[in-house]
Amino acid sequence: MSVDTAAKREPGTQPGYRRCVRTIMDTSDPDIWFDDQGVSSHALRFDETMRDTVQAAQSGQLLGELDALVGEIKASGEGKPYDCIVGVSGGVDSTYLILQAVKLGLRPLAVHFDSGWNSELAVDNIHNIVTKLGIDLYTHVVDWREMKDLQLSFFKASVANCDIPTDHAFGWVAYQQAAKYRVKYILSGANLASESILPQSWGYNAQDAVHLKAIQRRFGSVKLKTYPVMGLFRRHIWYPMVRGVKTVKPLNYMPYVYTDAKREITEELGWRDYGGKHYESVFTRYFQGYYLPAKFGYDKRIAHYSSLVLSDQMTRDEALQMMETTNYPEDLRRQDHAFIAKKLGVSVAELEEIYARPPVDYTAYPNAEKSWAFAMAVARIPVKVLKRLGIRK
Repeated sequence: MSVDTAAKREPGTQPGYRRCVRTIMDTSDPDIWFDDQGVSSHALRFDETMRDTVQAAQSGQLLGELDALVGEIKASGEGKPYDCIVGVSGGVDSTYLILQAVKLGLRPLAVHFDSGWNSELAVDNIHNIVTKLGIDLYTHVVDWREMKDLQLSFFKASVANCDIPTDHAFGWVAYQQAAKYRVKYILSGANLASESILPQSWGYNAQDAVHLKAIQRRFGSVKLKTYPVMGLFRRHIWYPMVRGVKTVKPLNYMPYVYTDAKREITEELGWRDYGGKHYESVFTRYFQGYYLPAKFGYDKRIAHYSSLVLSDQMTRDEALQMMETTNYPEDLRRQDHAFIAKKLGVSVAELEEIYARPPVDYTAYPNAEKSWAFAMAVARIPVKVLKRLGIRK
């Protein structure tokens, strides 16, 4: 598959192609299904499990719960230099979150994982965020020799989620700093208003250390000595259950309109747009803008726009019109392709040969999916008991 001639797997060209009548989700998600009216499983799931929460948050009905949460965070941080940890990438969600955290009177420590792929604009945006808000920033810089080899291993594995090397480590940085300063709360920018849809079939769990290490053993040439690997036990048992570190999502308690958030962070923090969601990373820009659509037929814009449609921040027609445009111009794609090849230490031809290999499902490599599901089921038991006893909402 030459990047000069490769054609994206355009939606609508496959036999049996269907698109949701309410969103723009389509059969590029092989697990999607539709009801008799043509409404997709994604829209139906949103109606059943998320719509009430999103509408309540957007109308301000959950601000009382937000105030209570903020009170708990402040109380937990008394006598400590910080009362919460916020991961910052320079993107819209995390930038808006940390701005609101400061406005709410919280004392966050901003943390960042420097994977080696930051764009210059992302570096500038992060600098502006911490400078204008007057907050401290901890940046963990990865050993590039290890990171480069791991990133190349994921390309050679030919799996869909090649962004795992960055995503996996970000959580480790947050927990590590929380433990260092005895902070009990990590604030996450994840939210239902703009991210209610992300098909599981388009990738695999970035938190699975078994999967990550298996791919590196199979394709890598460097031993991961300093790269922050964090397994299921530490991530879901040791830190949250033993150390009592809670991850909360404040954006789900407040009105969150994506375009308004962009305007606010631009005006107050001097934030500048990247042209696409998660494009603050050169690698993620290339991964979402070219690698996934060209090799797998997965265009994450479909999920991003559909999420905004479901939260009434965009109409379906507007989403379809947006899909007719590009936020990844061909000249920028070529530039990124050459840059990534050089940074990974391979020729453009070698990188193209790796990309041309057939797609491989993540299940072809060892993973902890079954044990993960079991652990999560066990972890939910005490929560259910507490809810029945009226101790926890």
